[in-house]
Amino acid sequence: MTDRIAAPTRWLTFLEELRAERRGGDAPRAMRALAEEFAGQVLALLFPQFAHPSRSGVADVSEEAAQVEALLRAAITPMVRDVDQVVATFLDQLPDVRASLHLDAEAILSGDPAAESLEEVIVAYPGFLATAVHRVAHELYVLNVPLFPRLLSEWSHRETGIDIHPGAVLGASFAIDHGTGVVIGETSIIGDRVRLYQGVTLGAHAVSKKLAHQKRHPTLGNDVVVYANATILGGTTVIGDGSIIGGNVWMTSSVPVRSVVQFSSRVEQRPSDDGLEFHI
Repeated sequence: MTDRIAAPTRWLTFLEELRAERRGGDAPRAMRALAEEFAGQVLALLFPQFAHPSRSGVADVSEEAAQVEALLRAAITPMVRDVDQVVATFLDQLPDVRASLHLDAEAILSGDPAAESLEEVIVAYPGFLATAVHRVAHELYVLNVPLFPRLLSEWSHRETGIDIHPGAVLGASFAIDHGTGVVIGETSIIGDRVRLYQGVTLGAHAVSKKLAHQKRHPTLGNDVVVYANATILGGTTVIGDGSIIGGNVWMTSSVPVRSVVQFSSRVEQRPSDDGLEFHI
């Protein structure tokens, strides 16, 4: 029998470096798993449609709320100085989050002829799931919680194909129809009653790190509709209230209120009573 080949010196040195790194740091945490579990627990608390059938009774609400709090504490304790204040503020915001999400669900239902009920929207529509997780993640983002809001948004991204940075600001009654491939950048600001279709990108002109703390993504006014695969770029780009952006349009400049933009180069003014909207 041949002798066992000795481990290379470089490999042994590498293992010792890994050991030293673990000795010098905190115990590893399963942050991605925590984010997924937390998102599921928050959704189950806010909407009975997400709760497990065995835990749909009134008595389970307190237990689910306690689990949400415990998961949040476990996730942020190593990263946040005043954990109690962050947790308390976040929990106080959940009633507003739930109210906003009901408006979002109603906006999806009222704008999609294929949707048959509010429950269908809440349970089955990826646009609602992505928006729900975003509104939760955004509350933690504005509380300056590092990393965890991004992990929440990335779990939602994996589940739905919709990528919303937790820093983006969404107005009331927000609707994403179909949703696959939608990208909404960190400094995007979206007004009330806005509807986006699949493949829409709200992005930046450039990705230089020098722009990290600047407004890089566009602003959409109230009552804007953006159709499939349109790309709107730039922190100074403003889409005026009531505008319609056609499919496959590439935009890097602002348009006034009630504009209709087609084929990237054609801009019209909408009459006040044209009722123009399309459904897919």
